Parts: sequence; C-alpha cells; structure tokens
Amino acid sequence: MNTKTTPKDFFMHLGATIVLYASAIALINLAFSIINYALPDALAGSFYRGSIAWPISMLIVLVPLLYVLEWLIKRDAIRMPEKKEIWIRRWRIYLTLFLTGATIIGDLIALINTYVGGEITGRFAYKILAVLIIAGVVFVYYILERSTDDGQKKTTQKIFAYAGILLALAGVIGGFIVVGSPGTQRAIRFDNQRVSDLSNIQRQILNNWQRKGSLPSTLAELSDSISGFKVPQDPESKMDYEYNVKNATAFELCATFNRKTEDVKGRGESYPSMSITYPADTYYPGMSSDSWNHLAGRACFERTIDPEKYPTNKPIPITDTKNNYLGGAKVDYTR
Repeated sequence: MNTKTTPKDFFMHLGATIVLYASAIALINLAFSIINYALPDALAGSFYRGSIAWPISMLIVLVPLLYVLEWLIKRDAIRMPEKKEIWIRRWRIYLTLFLTGATIIGDLIALINTYVGGEITGRFAYKILAVLIIAGVVFVYYILERSTDDGQKKTTQKIFAYAGILLALAGVIGGFIVVGSPGTQRAIRFDNQRVSDLSNIQRQILNNWQRKGSLPSTLAELSDSISGFKVPQDPESKMDYEYNVKNATAFELCATFNRKTEDVKGRGESYPSMSITYPADTYYPGMSSDSWNHLAGRACFERTIDPEKYPTNKPIPITDTKNNYLGGAKVDYTR
C-alpha cells in the first residue's frame, strides 16, 4: 500500500531525525570532554568549560523533545498502521542505520589501527568505547524499529529507549560533576574577571614604568581619559583592588577570590602542534597562567620589573634595601 505522506508526517519525522542526530553528537562531545577532564594529557590544551556547558544545555532540551516526537510518531502508527510504510519513515530508519553502522565500523578500524601502531592511550580507548555505546544503542533501537511487531522485540526496543535516557542522564550528571553548579560557575567567572582585571592593571603599570621610569604611587594615577583606561574594581564587591609599592622596581597587586585556581592544563582537546602565543603579562579568561595561580581568599601577586626586559629612557630611582632614596628620579613610595 502506497500511503500518502502528509506535511505533518514529513515534519514530524524530519524533526525527530534532526533532534536525534543533534542529541547523539552532543552526547558524544560531552563524553569526550568528561574523558579529557578525567584523563589529562600533557600534549593537550587547557580545559574549556563551554565544552561541557553547551552539550549539557542541548541534551536537557533535545532529549525530552526527541522522546515526545517518537511517542507522537508511534501513536500515529498505532492509529494508522499503514503509516509504518510511508517513505520518509523508511528513509529515516535506513539512513540512521547506515550512519550509525558506518560510525561503529570506522571506530573499530581506528581502534585496531591505533593499537597495532602502539600508540593507544586511555583517552583514546574510552572515547572509542563511548562512541560505540552511543551509536550501538541507536543502531539496535532502529533495527528493532524496522522489525515485525513481535511483543518480545517491542520490549527489547523499550529497553534500548530507556538505555538512551540513562546515557543522556549519566552524561548530564557527569558534566555537572566536572563543571559544578551554576553558583560555582558564577563564582569562577568572578574569579576569572578578577585575574583579567589584575592583568590589565599590571600591563598599565608596565606602560607607566616605560614612559616615566617609575611606578605609580596609587592606581588612580593609571586612569587616562584619552586612552579610555579606567582602573577596574572588584566585579563582585565593587571595592578597589589593593596595590602596594615595594621598592623602585617591585610592586604587588592583591584581590580576594572565591575559589582556588583549578588546574585545567592538559584537560582539553588534543590538537595538532600549533599554538597561539600571547604577551606574558596578559591574561585572557579561559587560558591557563601559572603567574596568576591563587588560593581561595585574599591573594597577592608580587612583581619585580626587569629594566633590561622593560627598558625606559627615564632615570631609574636608586634605593637601598630599606627603600631609602640614594639617587636618580625621585619617587614617592606611598603604600
């Protein structure tokens, strides 16, 4: 029987297909990010929280939507059994079987090839396993979808449907364990902004040193209406950051942090050997910089300027170990 495909049938099946593939990709990416975090690699990049936050967001929305669409499609098929043979349903099932089957075969080939080459790692093995499990669940579910209406096969199909829910739920829970609650994320973002602010202040202090040959006595001296720089304040408390001049070439910056610095090095994705270099005195949110590592609470970062690395044409003030002025440019070492 050549049953006519209605617009409703077309968009229901098309929507279910898109949501299925997007959910599977999100779950695989989430699994990869969790594996990367749990198994650091010295050759990998730094961990990026967005690599987990986005897949979690997608799964929370898409997985319930997928099961609702599947339920609506099955309900129509029960009411009108001839709809099981409409062309878009057949194409959807066989396309999904083809893609998941090709993924499973490709993963097995990659696993064997890497093993034979003697370069297999824990990270790689777990990622292969994650893809095999996710693709395998989808593959078996749609194999049973195309089979006859046997009661035992329906029960088996339900088991694999529940297995998909459990996989998505496990991924979301694992993701939250890695990145923490939304409150934790907000605290981390505040800390990242503090480090970014201190880095910008440090850069302005260096600029001031190179122009004037001296350190500013207060942070207020760095504000410049022409360049547009305004000394930032703590994003949460709105208090000024602490700045102390130690001697002619040394100073410290202090701030109060919510959490200790998390070690994210090697917990990201592995990429080919190419890198982007940034100035050593600059911090970009999301990057790892040992020079700004801190514990929770008040933390101070002492910096000493090397005149050879940061030369100035102005005379450098000379002091003894007690900051007593001995010659050169006169500087007020107010703390």
